[in-house]
Amino acid sequence: MSGDPRVLPEPEWRARAATHRLRVDALIGAYLDRRAAGTKHPVIDFLFTYYGHKSAQLRRWHPGYGVALANAAEFASARGYHEGPDGGSRTADPAFLLARRDTVAFVADLLRATASRPAQLSCFGLHEWAMVYRTDEVRHRQLPLRLGPHGTDAVVDSMPLRCTHFDAYRFFTPAAAPRNAEPLTREDQVHREQPGCLHATMDLYKWGFKLVPLIDSDLLLDCFELACAARDLDMRASPYDLSGLGYAPVPVETPAGRAEYVREQSRLADRAAPLRARLLDATADLLAEARTHTGE
Repeated sequence: MSGDPRVLPEPEWRARAATHRLRVDALIGAYLDRRAAGTKHPVIDFLFTYYGHKSAQLRRWHPGYGVALANAAEFASARGYHEGPDGGSRTADPAFLLARRDTVAFVADLLRATASRPAQLSCFGLHEWAMVYRTDEVRHRQLPLRLGPHGTDAVVDSMPLRCTHFDAYRFFTPAAAPRNAEPLTREDQVHREQPGCLHATMDLYKWGFKLVPLIDSDLLLDCFELACAARDLDMRASPYDLSGLGYAPVPVETPAGRAEYVREQSRLADRAAPLRARLLDATADLLAEARTHTGE
């Protein structure tokens, strides 16, 4: 990767950028239509409101580090880019890579640690239930609880909480948090995350967009597509009634529902593994490039 970047001719990169935008629009076109109409959606909106990577940012194609775009004047002011070696192209800036080096290293450490552990498939998606346990402060007020407040609390009372993902655990109600198998902290995140976790799967998208424009958009969009599927299961297994939005529940309060959840959770973990490996490969290349630029 070191040395002068490979230059993509303008017709080639513009065609790839157009294909990328079409793929994004096929995934989120309905979301964009709802947003334009001022309508919210409790399932899909999460991927933009919680993660904070806007749809316009997702639609912008990037070739990744080490590739320059010929005649790409519109990238002149894009974050993380600088002028290429021929003076007319634009490419990801080594200075930006060095500024983001600690982030790249953290992502690499977290993904490597997660991949090293066996998948745990016994949480049954109860994190969403723990977020509404014994409280009137539900997160999605526009949605009823399938079993009502008391029925929801009874499900949490009947099963152990085995969450391993801090960014889910931190939203547990005060009554639910002590019920988790172990307390979770941000400092322990690298030591706790495991590949069966639905949110660890969704977070591949988060770690990908934190590396933009240093990674290519094909990889980022593959992670986003998987995050969409994981979010679908996340909410279908939740205590909320989404039947009015066309979502069939995965009733984890029943043995059959728990078995269904584990099957789908396992399939998502299998899909996540190669994406996690691709992200790890990308971080390894970027860290090697950073060492080259610092003379290490």
